[in-house]
Amino acid sequence: ENDRLQKQVSHLVYENSYFRQHTQNATLATTDTSCESVVTIGQHHVTPQHPPRDASPAGLLSIAEETLTEFISKATGTAVEWVQMPGMKPGPDSIGIIAISHGCTGVAARACGLVGLEPARVAEILKDRPSWFRDCRSVDVLNVLSTGNGGTIELLYMQLYAPTTLASARDFWLLHYTSVLEDGSLVVCQRSLNNTQNGPSMPPVQHFVRAEILPSGYLIRPCEGGGSIIHIVDHMNLEPWSVPEVLRPLYQSSTLLAQRTTMAALRQLRQISQDVSQPSVTGWGRRPAALRALGQRLSKGFNEAVNGFTDEGWSMIESDGIDDVTLLVNSSPGKMMGANLSYADGFLSMSNAVLCAKASMLLQNVPPAILLRFLREHRSEWADSGIDAYSAAAIKAGPCTLPGSRAGSFGGQVILPLAHTIEHEEFMEVVKLENIGHYREDMIMPGDIFLLQLCSGVDENAVGTCAELIFAPIDASFSDDAPLLPSGFRIIPLDSGADASSPNRTLDLASALEVGPTGNRASGDYSGHYGSKKSVMTIAFQFAFEIHLQENIVSMARQYVRSIVASVQRVALALSPSHFGSQAGLRPPPGTPEAHTLACWICQSYRCFLGVELLKPVSEGSESILKTLWHHSDALMCCSLKELPVFTFANQAGLDMLETTFVALQDITLEKIFDDPGRKTLYSELPQIMQQGFACLQGGICLSGMGRPVSYERAVAWKVLNEEENAHCICFMFINWSFV
Repeated sequence: ENDRLQKQVSHLVYENSYFRQHTQNATLATTDTSCESVVTIGQHHVTPQHPPRDASPAGLLSIAEETLTEFISKATGTAVEWVQMPGMKPGPDSIGIIAISHGCTGVAARACGLVGLEPARVAEILKDRPSWFRDCRSVDVLNVLSTGNGGTIELLYMQLYAPTTLASARDFWLLHYTSVLEDGSLVVCQRSLNNTQNGPSMPPVQHFVRAEILPSGYLIRPCEGGGSIIHIVDHMNLEPWSVPEVLRPLYQSSTLLAQRTTMAALRQLRQISQDVSQPSVTGWGRRPAALRALGQRLSKGFNEAVNGFTDEGWSMIESDGIDDVTLLVNSSPGKMMGANLSYADGFLSMSNAVLCAKASMLLQNVPPAILLRFLREHRSEWADSGIDAYSAAAIKAGPCTLPGSRAGSFGGQVILPLAHTIEHEEFMEVVKLENIGHYREDMIMPGDIFLLQLCSGVDENAVGTCAELIFAPIDASFSDDAPLLPSGFRIIPLDSGADASSPNRTLDLASALEVGPTGNRASGDYSGHYGSKKSVMTIAFQFAFEIHLQENIVSMARQYVRSIVASVQRVALALSPSHFGSQAGLRPPPGTPEAHTLACWICQSYRCFLGVELLKPVSEGSESILKTLWHHSDALMCCSLKELPVFTFANQAGLDMLETTFVALQDITLEKIFDDPGRKTLYSELPQIMQQGFACLQGGICLSGMGRPVSYERAVAWKVLNEEENAHCICFMFINWSFV
């Protein structure tokens, strides 16, 4: 309240000095109305001391003029203290001059840029918020009034999507004012109409939290040589009190507001200006505007899935007792955007419902851009090819059968670029998944699968950028009106300065990422410019299906999203910057013992079975043991005791020998690294290892994960026992190895 009053005082002082400077040269004209006096100084309308603040035209005009004054003082004055947005470097390639607020109520961002469009066209584009603001669900114009000075007042109701599954969506009840200033500048400004202003009211809407837009808008000045100079101000109070504490940084970040709203407006203007000046046809014969429309459909479909509004036909399915994955079903025909009503090859599509499985989780110490890039480039690490094939077939004509577990595999992933936006902030591509394996004859499956994919936020040098990977299966014909059922990932960084601890159990999916009493700590090159140590990731997958298969689809979707969550956690952990103070990068995936505990088991078992120490004496503490084990010159690697043993841990030399990473380690089976003679020797020695506890293997040749031959002088294998003296895994040590 003190802050608000201080700003109000500053604003009054600013207005007072302005009027004092202009009073001597201005013509005073007083017009008496039935309510009270309205004072005009020159062409500037001044709010009277007690203006009408009701729903009458005079009352709305009074609010509009006050909004205009406050907006102008923010756009060109010092009503808000502005600081340059971190990471934005002014220059010829810059999108504009971007600033964020410091110490004001709510969150605010300001931008100034030059675009090659006339002011009227700029205003037309910016007023159509849903076309460029991806978070905007809808804008409804409920009333329009013309003012005596040639302006227009509109009463609007606007809804914004929630960015995650863990918070409610926001809505706004707004007054919109369009007018022309004395110097010819066009102004579009707006503010929330709340009860304190005694204006027209809008009742609360279910599932939405009513937020506030403080005086904001667009100041558009014509340039002599054509084009416009535009000033944008976005100032909001997003009611952060209504979300879990860990998420409040999302609603208190002016940087995020600038990225997702203010800069999005400038990019749209620059993109349309470029289309006008340099008309072109991009990938697959599409014009940029057509591709942007497809991108908008992808984004909107993903947002609808994340939010699951009941007025779109979504209803929640009862949980199986574990609340990590939320399931919703939609049997509304409109949801499929015409897919269930369209004909193809003479058949009517049988899919008449959509299932959405979604989850959110907290991630630690992994830059969103790095993680998203990995998910994009290594789809096989998390995706199930059988389910991809099912999703592709489900939007086609004809009945579809449920996918089997890993029914087929993709021989390759080909990414075909389509288009990118200004500054390469966002790009669209077609992903071709090739060489589907053999499927049962009763499954109608395509040979190759095509996904339309939207990707943004992959530049790790950008500060506070939201990273998104959204995709939907498409037909090879790729028609503009093809049905799209988007799925994907969204990763939003959380402000590192905020305390992100929360008792909310929904976020405990990431609890396995906590290492030690203080959790992971970023280190090395990552800690400098990523700025955020935590981020929230939202996953949403949609499946078209026949309504009588709902029970089976629900089970499949729940299991699939849980497997994706586990894969993402494994990838995120491996991509975290490793630092031997916390051993962040050395820990095996969730469900296995801590890396330092495993290191102790390895050394104790070696001593028990071979009677000698594996490592030279080190200082007390398991972390020192792990550090020494990690840097051991011989290649050490552990494999599971499953029917098909896979590697679960390796030290640095082991990863080097296998030519792999911690992420891909579990994809390498034990038998894959041995040639035929080596496999025969290994199988003959395995019983001895399990009974006697160890075995010594003669030197020979093995293969790296890339298929390169590796020679070793000798090898030792021993059984690793846990604290209950049960066999946990087998450890191999390859001595004096080298690539042939």
